[in-house]
Amino acid sequence: MLLPGLREQVCAANQQLPAEGLVTWTSGNVSGRDPETGLVVIKPSGKRFHELTPADMVVVDLTGKVVEGHLGASSDTAAHVYVYAHREDVFGVTHTHSTFATAFATAGRSIPVYMTAIADEFGCEIPLGDYAPIGGDAIGKEICRSIGRSPAILMKQHGVFTVGPSIDAALKAAVMVEDVAKTVWYASQLGPLTPLPADEVAANHDRYTNRYGTDAASQGR
Repeated sequence: MLLPGLREQVCAANQQLPAEGLVTWTSGNVSGRDPETGLVVIKPSGKRFHELTPADMVVVDLTGKVVEGHLGASSDTAAHVYVYAHREDVFGVTHTHSTFATAFATAGRSIPVYMTAIADEFGCEIPLGDYAPIGGDAIGKEICRSIGRSPAILMKQHGVFTVGPSIDAALKAAVMVEDVAKTVWYASQLGPLTPLPADEVAANHDRYTNRYGTDAASQGR
């Protein structure tokens, strides 16, 4: 069996999606790219998350062609492999229809940096991508065109895609985008919201990215 370790990681990450409340039934998927072979492991289409096993994961190449797998690959495979083929820094991709973030996507609204949690994790507005049809590489093209330096993008009238240098990083971004979307939605019911100044966004993102969780002694503290 090809890439057994990566199959285990991708399977476990897919099972995290319902555990984190990010998906329902069979919607959503996680993939990971092997840095040595360039092959991609992705969730099979139409199988419920609690039934998944590492052996069920589908191995595809960067054209989306199935290399190994007894089930059909996710209907979002073309989008995933397009991102991998055009973003050499990306080794994990997650797609969800998480409720609050997808509500913003459905309404055609990005999420500005209204609070420090967005500045910390994303360092910029969570962008909105144009609507793109499912099944081909149009979604992947729009992700690459519009995501910028954010690890997450809201795809108009569809859902959420996140990317990262690892599967865990992409999964974390998916969890965090739903968390901040929920907070922003509730806050918006209380009145108008004000984005953080650009210098505060940069300072918070730098602190979170470069110093948060590091050893105090290494910082002279």
